[in-house]
Amino acid sequence: MLPILAQHAATAAADAAQAAQQINLPALAKLGAGLAAGLGTLGAGVGIGIVFGKSIESAARQPEALPLVQRLMFMGFALVEAQALYALVIAFMLLAAK
Repeated sequence: MLPILAQHAATAAADAAQAAQQINLPALAKLGAGLAAGLGTLGAGVGIGIVFGKSIESAARQPEALPLVQRLMFMGFALVEAQALYALVIAFMLLAAK
């Protein structure tokens, strides 16, 4: 039983070494860049929708507080949009990596 396990472990180690040689790093960098840009902008889109939706709801409930709500809304919009810009910068950094 033990020699069979040792042979299986040696075969698995050889397969892992061969798979490691077949990994294409530029392809993985492009995949990571796409994921960074896509998920970063997805999160920003959801965040912007929440910010503007809640500000409209707040202005409808209390119209006299509209100037304060607008100021906070645009500050929240800028912070959420910065997330998308950071994701785009990371995507460009991954594409430039060699």
